[in-house]
Amino acid sequence: MRDLNIPAERHPEKAHRPDNAQPKKPSWIRVKAPGGKGYADTQKIMREHGLVTVCEEAGCPNVGECWSQGHATMMIMGEICTRGCTFCNIATGRPDTLDVFEPGKVADAVQKLGLNHVVITSVDRDDLKDGGAEHFAQTIRAIRHRSPSTTIEILTPDFLKCAPSVLETVVAAKPDVFNHNLETVPGLYPQVRPGARYFHSLRLLQRVKELDPTMFTKSGIMVGLGEDRQAVLQVMDDMRAADIDFLTIGQYLQPTPKHHAVDRFVHPDEFAAYEKSAYGKGFLMVSATPLTRSSYHAGDDFARLQTARNAKLNRA
Repeated sequence: MRDLNIPAERHPEKAHRPDNAQPKKPSWIRVKAPGGKGYADTQKIMREHGLVTVCEEAGCPNVGECWSQGHATMMIMGEICTRGCTFCNIATGRPDTLDVFEPGKVADAVQKLGLNHVVITSVDRDDLKDGGAEHFAQTIRAIRHRSPSTTIEILTPDFLKCAPSVLETVVAAKPDVFNHNLETVPGLYPQVRPGARYFHSLRLLQRVKELDPTMFTKSGIMVGLGEDRQAVLQVMDDMRAADIDFLTIGQYLQPTPKHHAVDRFVHPDEFAAYEKSAYGKGFLMVSATPLTRSSYHAGDDFARLQTARNAKLNRA
């Protein structure tokens, strides 16, 4: 029986890789250890419903803060991914069959947590003909039925090996925000995201806007993987050409010695410069800090996103 708590079994595709040194984190990266009643209550609800969260599986540094406020990013379609990205801490291998009851379990947890805004993500499921598109749609519909006032943000895989029509299935379910992360600059894709294609991911987000121009689109990248400033600025231009509304930029943190090495820790001042540049390029919302993650403060950011769009429309 495979034990996903053992790194070599969690990441068999990385077991043969040489170790990369894990440099000491600077002061601006450190966070408090998770704990407290709010954290425990959120954890209890997740366990009672047998749900997986990306907060735990990906080792997010913000899990203590978010869970203490009752916010958790739920990861559907299991805890094993069919891809082997070198930055990611999600377990890799052959996934289990889909849980047909999972959309209802997620909707029940959202209702019990009393969420105003929820983020739903997933592993990559290249083993499924539709990549899990229908499962995403069912989960969105289940949440809408149980908690009609809750706004829904999804963070999807790239559906690279699926028919283009599967994207229509997800968009037709009407999430409020459609997020798909580019993760890094195109020149680093062969090392960092070998199973993906930069321009396919970019086109996916552009296609969402074509299918539903009112839907907010969002994408993010990590820095500290080996990219340079000009490459980051080019990704911003590519995103704006695809009409992406919301950009997130955060510091890459190396999960284990077998993962992609941290090239450097980017100073908060550099993040502030990226944020200024991004707003200058026309993004409605930008979150660029060392601890920024796709779903960090997602509810507050969604409210700001709506305000920014309304202000832009009123100016037009």
